Formats: sequence, C-alpha cells, structure tokens
Amino acid sequence: MDLELTDRIAVVTGASKGIGLAVVRTLLTEGARVVAASRTLTPELQELAGPTLRHVPVDLMDTEAPGRVVEEARAAFGGVDVLINNAGGPPPGATLPRFSFLVPTDADWSAMLQFNLLSAVRAIRCAIPLMLERGGGAIVNVSSVSARQPGAMNADYSAAKAALTALGKELAEEFGPQGIRVNTVSPGPVRTPWWTAPGGAADVVGAATGTDAATVLDTTGPQMMGLSTGRFVDPQEVADVIALLASPRSASTNGADVVVDAGMLKAV
Repeated sequence: MDLELTDRIAVVTGASKGIGLAVVRTLLTEGARVVAASRTLTPELQELAGPTLRHVPVDLMDTEAPGRVVEEARAAFGGVDVLINNAGGPPPGATLPRFSFLVPTDADWSAMLQFNLLSAVRAIRCAIPLMLERGGGAIVNVSSVSARQPGAMNADYSAAKAALTALGKELAEEFGPQGIRVNTVSPGPVRTPWWTAPGGAADVVGAATGTDAATVLDTTGPQMMGLSTGRFVDPQEVADVIALLASPRSASTNGADVVVDAGMLKAV
C-alpha cells in the first residue's frame, strides 16, 4: 500500500536506534524526506545516509534543541509535514526500572518530564506554525502503555507519558480543524537497547528476580507482563503503525491512542 508520503518532510526524534531508527528507515522507504534527531549518529543510522536524510546531533534535554531540529527541516527541505516525537524513556544517565515511588528525587522527576514530555511540547510548538503554512500536517507522539496501566514502579515515567497522551488529545481538538492531525502510539515492552543494552532494563530486572537478561527478554519478561503473543514487540511493528498514522491514508484518524503492546493491556 502506498502511504502517500513521497516528498513529505518529516522530523523524527530519538532517531538513532530502536523505534526511531525503524521509523526513519520506513519513512525513507516510503519516499519521505527526513530530519533525524539524536545525540549520536549510530552506524545503523549512518547506513541510511543520502540526499533525503539529514541528521541533527542534539540533546533534547537542551531546551533550545527541538527548535534547532525543526529549523533544520525548514532550511534543508522547506518546512515540516510530519513530526514524530519518539524520544523518550530513561533520561540521559538514568536507569529504569525504578521499583518504588520513593526512589526518584526531584531532580529525577524534572529530568523525566523534560525528556518525555517537555521536549515534545517544544518540538510541537515549533513545528505547528510551519505545518499551518503548508496547509496541515501530522503529529505522532510515542507514549507508553504505562500511561494507561501504571504499576508499582517507574512512577515518574508513567506520569510523564500519561501527560503526553493527554496532550495529544488536546492538540487534536485544537488543531484538527486547521488540518493538523495529532495521534498517539502507546507501545508495550519493545526489544530496544533500553532493554537489551548492558546495564539496561533486562539486566536490572534479572538482578532483581535472580535470573539473567536473556531469560528476562525471552521468558520471564513476557510472562510477568502478561504478553499474550509470548514475546516483546519488535521496533518495526511500532514503526509501521506510526508511519500509517503519519500518512494521508489516515486522514480521518485524529486524537487516537493506538496500542502496540503484544496483548499486555487487558481492559476494555
């Protein structure tokens, strides 16, 4: 199916690995011109280099960084049609999961909100005027099932993502009549470096449960989280949903929160 994204100008944050990298690859395959924002240029992102890709090395904890990314899209390609706010998860230097509300300090809460909520707020604020100039656009915010089903860990992360999900609903209501659709994708546990990297979530959970990272990823993790598919989500599976929501093929989808969670959420 042609997603009608040829020559659309897209900005993707958190683009160097995991879901963001899969989104960049998918949008490029669909013919879009992409500005990819990340702190580092990974070999995997470098492999996608070409005339329709620009990499902007930024740390989104910097309050000015989202504006620089959006400005690069305007300067390089002429504007913004699509914004994918994918950057999120543990802020730089933090390790998740945290197993109690009493663990994160005020500084931890501030960093979590900066990275998972306010970086998206700033990018959206900069992108909307450019989208309006071009007659509309599409914004997709990457939230989490933790926004819908918070548990007894990662309270700061769940709260930040819940706020991001709510923000998407508000923006859809305000800017939908002006041609800008805003939707949310809420992944469950995805097999990304957040989980798989040394010292990442799989190692932390393994240490807490007396097992190892491989067992957490393949067996105990899916069991503990009730994943009906029996496995973690693949990043490409999330990227495919994001690309469809960014596409004009989804012209009547606005204010939605699409879950890609391997069957983790059970409530109606």
